[in-house]
Amino acid sequence: MIETRELTKLFKDVRAVDGINLTVARGELVALLGPNGAGKSTTLRMLTTLIPPTSGSASVAGFDVVRRQRDVRLRIGYIGQGNGAGHSQRGRDELISQGRAYGMPVRAARTRAAELIESLGLGDVADRTVSTLSGGQRRRLDIAMGLIHAPELLFLDEPSTGLDPQNRANLQEHILRLRAEHGTTIVMTTHYLDEADSMAERVIVIDHGRIIADDSPQQLKAKHVGDRIILGFASPQEAAAAARTLDGQDKDGYVRIKTEDGPREAPAILDRLTVKPTSIEVTRPTLDDVFLTLTGRSLREDSSSRTDELVEA
Repeated sequence: MIETRELTKLFKDVRAVDGINLTVARGELVALLGPNGAGKSTTLRMLTTLIPPTSGSASVAGFDVVRRQRDVRLRIGYIGQGNGAGHSQRGRDELISQGRAYGMPVRAARTRAAELIESLGLGDVADRTVSTLSGGQRRRLDIAMGLIHAPELLFLDEPSTGLDPQNRANLQEHILRLRAEHGTTIVMTTHYLDEADSMAERVIVIDHGRIIADDSPQQLKAKHVGDRIILGFASPQEAAAAARTLDGQDKDGYVRIKTEDGPREAPAILDRLTVKPTSIEVTRPTLDDVFLTLTGRSLREDSSSRTDELVEA
């Protein structure tokens, strides 16, 4: 569905995207992670034909994003970070008009609009003008507009920003159902690490315009961080002896061991000890731990700087 070769975008002297090579197969759900300014949104805007690449190439749904823009746009849905609905229009009318623009018959557009209005919790406000909606309500309307034609390839640029937990869950459920029922390919950016972890079968980490990691969430966590088993002992001497036996790190009476699968390997580790620990704890890594290991900074800290940008739910 997507194939890029050395895809690059320059803004004056700034290399926002730096030679990205990317392949996304039909039906995949891929999450792009990276700090603000890493190049995620710029990459999506090139793939959706909104801006041209400076160099390199990209094909989407089998069509070149520069030479065959109309063919690309007919086959994709794009939900950007801004609001797309006209302020003086009613939400339901905007959805129907969007469906008609994609060639849907009037009745089908109305039916689909009603389904999305119910799914995204817009029933009480769908017939109000967009200018009277809250930020979170507008966000949900934008999401509905991107889904109206059930596209075969859907781009989501931080779709959950500004949504409350219930509407986030509703959106995630709708996206997963769209994929299950229609085989939709989905590429999303997000600052919600739990969203990427639970929804995506593949996570791509981008930093300084380049891909620095690309794998399943489970493999990224196992490869770059790993589980930690922390054993406590009654005395520093016992901890030191256990550390030598297990080739672990001894600090303040605790022994820390890195392993691929802590819950599975813990019993065998305990069997190797002659002196049993007084406590045992198994910690499992998060995608933020992966990001911290790869880039030296936390994605959570980076996303917290965006709090003042979040729209009201």
